[in-house]
Amino acid sequence: MTLTPLALRRAVSFSLLLLTAAPAAGLSQYKPAATPPPGEPSRGALARGTVAITGVHVITMADERVVRDATVLVRDGRIAEVGRNVKVPAGARRIDGRGKYLIPGLADMHTHLYSDGDAVPDSAGPAELGVMLANGITAARLMIGTPEQLVLRRQVKEGAVVGPQLWVASPHFASEPSDNARVVTTPEEVRTAVREVKAAGYDFVKVTFGITGALYEALTEEARAQGIRVVGHVEPAVGVRRAIAAGQQIEHLDAYMEGALADSAPMRESLTQFGVYKPANWASLDWIDRAKLKQLAVETARGGIWTVPTLEIFNRAFSIPLSDEELHALPDWDMIPNRIRGPYVRSREKYWSAPVPRERRARYAELRNALVKDIADAGGKIMAGSDSPDLLMAYGFALHRELAHLVRAGLTPYQALLAATRNPAEFLGAEREWGSIAPGRRADLVLLAANPLEDIGATARIEGVMAGGRWLERAELDRMIAEGSRAIDGRAPAATVPTP
Repeated sequence: MTLTPLALRRAVSFSLLLLTAAPAAGLSQYKPAATPPPGEPSRGALARGTVAITGVHVITMADERVVRDATVLVRDGRIAEVGRNVKVPAGARRIDGRGKYLIPGLADMHTHLYSDGDAVPDSAGPAELGVMLANGITAARLMIGTPEQLVLRRQVKEGAVVGPQLWVASPHFASEPSDNARVVTTPEEVRTAVREVKAAGYDFVKVTFGITGALYEALTEEARAQGIRVVGHVEPAVGVRRAIAAGQQIEHLDAYMEGALADSAPMRESLTQFGVYKPANWASLDWIDRAKLKQLAVETARGGIWTVPTLEIFNRAFSIPLSDEELHALPDWDMIPNRIRGPYVRSREKYWSAPVPRERRARYAELRNALVKDIADAGGKIMAGSDSPDLLMAYGFALHRELAHLVRAGLTPYQALLAATRNPAEFLGAEREWGSIAPGRRADLVLLAANPLEDIGATARIEGVMAGGRWLERAELDRMIAEGSRAIDGRAPAATVPTP
């Protein structure tokens, strides 16, 4: 099969590679991972000055209650007071929040940049981060690292770039060459690579393809010794239970379908990774044992494994497609340059011409959704990640659709919001810095036109964003989105990213 140049350059997400080839219940049960979270829980500049958001309905995320008609007082980038009887100091900037809802800034725990590869220059990076921020994302985890992203992380922290706080995973560990990959073929190479990415300052070790057997053992052992978490894909040859035992943070629900095949199933392969491109593998869905799937969900929760299911991107890619009209109506459709859009469209057409019944494809989404609900019901921690830009969906916008898909899977709107606020903060050891609205927290806030606890789609109805006390009105957010679109399309110069 032939990959497009874009996929070869990015090599960042499983779904792009495939397409171009054709509070949760039971929180007390959670057990923290053995390795510590990355340091520096606050990674964004704080703005000086005093700002008061008045008359607003506050969703603090401490619980599901709404503090109505309240004032949130911000002083020098941090929340000073929250309540109905807050006195606003003279000279403070006032923002009228009457009839609106205030939530903590959102976190996208699995995203990328167009500028990860050569299709878009590194200089577009700051503008790309601006698009995320304009969508209410005040913290982001870039899931395949480059040296330029480490520079962006520092620039955001210092205030030179206005964007979400950044956590950066390493170049992806793989057994075969691809762009942005750290190719490792022996346990010794794996151990050396882990030590080097740790020394370089990456926050996680990202694992993708071909890391099995002795390579996986060396990876997890050395990562534990170095105090750096392993995140990413799970090869079926490794299996979910081995990943749970290793404390790996699992992306995309990898290897669960293989792990849940009935003992009587005539196959051992299912739909993880490139399995979705083998028509015969789709018959494996008829042999999924729901009891086994539920048991894996329980083991995931008991093992303290954090899950980023990327439901929207995967279900849309392989199971329940958007029509052309629906795609064109997405707010991010016009952001995608024609030179990038074309290969995606052709790959999409090729994929959906494969001889797999639509009813069976729909079963794939049904099982994935059920697994996420099972994990949440068992007390496991879900985090929201968009895996964008991918499948004709751009970063920022796609996170709101992921939250809606978590609700479709059976989570409550509050649980979906937890997946993009408190849960990521806890995972990153930053729950005292952000993820909720309380005195002392960073003033990372999103002002909404409607209540997301009633309709999760309200997270996309953004009236304003505050990042570390810096207030961005709707007109400024629109300008940032337009600048990002121009930058990735090469129609306007963006700020230069210095060489690290």
